[in-house]
Amino acid sequence: MSGPIGLLGGRVELDQTGAGLPATIDPVLLAAAVPARAGESVLEAGTGIGTAALCLLARVEVARVVGLERDRDQAERAAANAALNGWGERFAAIAADLADPEAGRAVAAFGPFDHAMANPPWFEGGTTPLLAQRRSAKHGAGALSAWIDFLARPLARHGSLTLVLPPSLLPAALAGFAGAGIGAPVIFPLWPRAGAPARRLILAGRKGRSSPCRILAGLVLHEADGQFTAAAEAVLRQAEPLHLA
Repeated sequence: MSGPIGLLGGRVELDQTGAGLPATIDPVLLAAAVPARAGESVLEAGTGIGTAALCLLARVEVARVVGLERDRDQAERAAANAALNGWGERFAAIAADLADPEAGRAVAAFGPFDHAMANPPWFEGGTTPLLAQRRSAKHGAGALSAWIDFLARPLARHGSLTLVLPPSLLPAALAGFAGAGIGAPVIFPLWPRAGAPARRLILAGRKGRSSPCRILAGLVLHEADGQFTAAAEAVLRQAEPLHLA
């Protein structure tokens, strides 16, 4: 996959060279769900070529993002994409595997963080795409707790952690939140169309909070004719945030 594409109605230019798999709306929706404010800092694990990070930087003035990516080529592309959009000073890419202790130390040097986010690796049906398999990009629920722990450690007290997931990983994610001290979980379903089962959901929580779990109404993405709903267009084209509070 190569060549630039425009996101958020042209607010973000993304060069997909080296991305491997085509861009989806998942990272765009993920970024929209992070409750970052101007000047706050965000940690992303698995930043890839920077899709979610750049969408967040476009939406939140003077925010800063540190992106961790195990694939060095993609980490370099993420940094290049940030520079392409004029946000090089607001984005730092770290090329490392989160299982490596050095990655934790590198990230800690930028922290503590106000927020953390990820589109964690997953697969459905027990089979991964060949390209993703080659890159070890996708794993099952067993690896999810490691991602949550990594993101939670450098979070400031009451900092937010936001994930986009398939529903099959929700039990593992909630268990991971509890183990990492992330409470007040909020589940925000992403419905492909009205009346259809959700294929993705956004899960968010706060470090050190303990209020009960809530399930919100979520977002219907498509009309019956396949076009995006007005609510989805507002997020995907007009850079409106998703409100999970």
